[in-house]
Amino acid sequence: MTIEHQSELDGLRRAGALVASVLASMREAAVAGTPTRELDAFGAGLLCSAGARSAPQLTYGFPGATCISVDRVVAHGIPDDTRLRDGDLVNIDVSAELDGFFADTGARFVVGQATPAQQRLLDATREARDAAIAQLRPGGRLNGIGRTIEAVASRRGFRVIRNLGSHGVGRALHEEPGHIPGHYVAGDARRLHEGLVITIEPFLSTHCSAADEAADGWSLTCRRGHGAQFEHTVVVTAAGPIVLTEPSGRPA
Repeated sequence: MTIEHQSELDGLRRAGALVASVLASMREAAVAGTPTRELDAFGAGLLCSAGARSAPQLTYGFPGATCISVDRVVAHGIPDDTRLRDGDLVNIDVSAELDGFFADTGARFVVGQATPAQQRLLDATREARDAAIAQLRPGGRLNGIGRTIEAVASRRGFRVIRNLGSHGVGRALHEEPGHIPGHYVAGDARRLHEGLVITIEPFLSTHCSAADEAADGWSLTCRRGHGAQFEHTVVVTAAGPIVLTEPSGRPA
């Protein structure tokens, strides 16, 4: 999507604020002993109360209102009867449609107290997201996103999960400019332009460079080690990027 009118930006801001709020509330509710299915139902209720629809359900028929990925599952985890435990690495991805506009956000966190190794992975992934957002400018190469993410990952001692990445969003959950790799692709000549709406979502890992599809047909997993993702929906502008999914007073 390319924003052409203030009303479109306003609509995207409302959708972004909603998914950010739902993600923050779900994180607070994600305590040891909570089944992920129950956590998903809580998020679904918040979306419904706001008049929004789950984007993965609406778009793909996903078997959950949100994606909740635990342990070695790095993305598209299906909410089920699994109970969260202290020390679990959990990712919650919330995307929704509100009044015709889509926004997408996600975050990885630890239930209870993170180990130093877990915290390093989370900090590096968040840094990669924020660094990639900071360099967004109209006219810039789209592959600058992957270059920045890859540079942070390398400096921090982590790998990029190369078959996952960012994407266009706005009037649909996934739209032009399509898939945006989280690693540098030299031949990608696509460029950013004023008003373009995209996600920035690096996937970093301790060991794996590709996520494998699980038998359930949805979950994407690391065979070795663990992965993390942090995601914002962003508008590219000459005055600097506008982050639509910035939470209020909470770490993203």
